[in-house]
Amino acid sequence: AVVSTQSTGAKEVKRAFTVFIPKTLIEIFIGLNNAQLSKMRIFYQHKYNTTVERDLGNMRGVDETFKRLALAVLTGTRNESKDVDEDLALRDARQLYSAGVNRFGTERPVFHELMANRSYEHLRTVFARYRVEAHEDIGQSIRSEFMGPMQEVYMSIVEMIRKPAQYFAETLLKVMKGVGTDDAELVRIVVWRSEIDLEEIKQHFGSVNGRTLREYIKHDTGGDYRSMLLAIVK
Repeated sequence: AVVSTQSTGAKEVKRAFTVFIPKTLIEIFIGLNNAQLSKMRIFYQHKYNTTVERDLGNMRGVDETFKRLALAVLTGTRNESKDVDEDLALRDARQLYSAGVNRFGTERPVFHELMANRSYEHLRTVFARYRVEAHEDIGQSIRSEFMGPMQEVYMSIVEMIRKPAQYFAETLLKVMKGVGTDDAELVRIVVWRSEIDLEEIKQHFGSVNGRTLREYIKHDTGGDYRSMLLAIVK
């Protein structure tokens, strides 16, 4: 898959650096487990004679808050247990609420640390507990405090962790709608998720759009590129 191997994962990271796509970087970093992240970083250094961290730091025109967030996710040691400690999830939710969403971008923000170190199962529980503590969804909190690229990045993290299939179905639609299709992003997502949850993504895509993902690809792409995608999206 595109970002489940160290070589193609590194290439996608390099592309995101080159064309300045913060959201894509976060999707890749969040989507890799600890072992995959480590291998990707090693391959990146060997192939490009620099480190992911250095290239991240050298990104121009990108919010420093984003760089701190990406670095935390990139270098964090995520707990990959499937078990959820309900008491810890409640404490995390309360800590997140007490910190206030307007402090997400401070030097050592609670949000960044949680996204970098807690398991995805745990974070889903934290988001649910947060809704009770804050009397609003964490997405509402983010939208009320942020605008522009950082709002998009924070929302992408939350929705990708909470409902990955729904998130990528909606992302694929955005990629293919409008004038022209973002070919690189379309390939990246389809190939990557083909080994994870593409069937679920297809179901959600069709249920909310009235047309299947395969039909969209047939209409919006062409040539060998279309044939390759259709071979995956059966």
